Amino acid sequence: MGPIAEAVTAAGGSLRRVFGRAEMPLTLLDTPDRLILLRDQLKLVEAAIREIGDPALPARLSVQTGIAGLGPIGLQVQSAETLQAAVARVRSVMPCLLQTATSTGLYRQGVQAFYGYAVTERVESGRQANEILALGYLLGTVRHFLGPTWRPAWAVVTGASLEARGEIEALLGCEIAFGSQAGLVFSTRCLEVPNPRRYDPATTEAADNEPIGDDIAACVAHMIELGLDETRPSIDGIARRLGMSRRTFQRRLEEAGTRYADIQRAVLVRRAKALLSGEALSIGRIAIELGYADSAHFTRAFLEWTGVTPSQWRRSFSEPS
Repeated sequence: MGPIAEAVTAAGGSLRRVFGRAEMPLTLLDTPDRLILLRDQLKLVEAAIREIGDPALPARLSVQTGIAGLGPIGLQVQSAETLQAAVARVRSVMPCLLQTATSTGLYRQGVQAFYGYAVTERVESGRQANEILALGYLLGTVRHFLGPTWRPAWAVVTGASLEARGEIEALLGCEIAFGSQAGLVFSTRCLEVPNPRRYDPATTEAADNEPIGDDIAACVAHMIELGLDETRPSIDGIARRLGMSRRTFQRRLEEAGTRYADIQRAVLVRRAKALLSGEALSIGRIAIELGYADSAHFTRAFLEWTGVTPSQWRRSFSEPS
């Protein structure tokens, strides 16, 4: 989110409007490594494009950032022996390190290779912008092996039209065609090029924030905690963000052996204890942070959860063992 925020600010746009349109808390900028839904990422990119009037923004951001913007995925690329090995490695580790709702793949057709990218989740808004963003990162992956001036034969995006097509083609360094899947087309000879700047990934610390796959309870807990940055999220709000009706959402949670109220309570207890463990915030302020009208309501809830009041818990936490 950092480069998006910088681009919006540099163009004189309003970050508050951008995050508001995407229905995301502006406080995310304070912790840019926190997990967000892919559909929220797409909405954020779309809102930034709309705010500054730059439909080529996704290509500009990813081309400028290169594989450095891919974090742990970029490290996997830089540690592979050949380009083909890097592409295979990215495909296998992406769901574990970056995104669970997208995929990459390599397809050969004669002397040509197609390095593809696909959004596997059912989202439409912002899909093409996300593909353009991804193409810049795919380009950065290949350029790590073939040099910064390398150009693909052509690129592919889904859809029937593309705003600012000429500018995006100039940024990617090739013509863009339309097809059923986004990707880059280039000679298969490129795949055997050795890594010119290889290093050992064991020397780099692993990322702490791994994507959440099919664990709906973990996903909901994360979204509730994220929502607490602004106000306590409702079950209807979380269901809508996940693209489900309330009934479907509740059924999915029941199938996972839990309920929304149970997940919310666990999140509130965890956040309350984290805030109480410090001395910076008063009990009243913590109550407001957790969405309670006053300290009395928070105290009653905390007593029900833990059997002690917030003040008692804070004193016991601070006392030497």
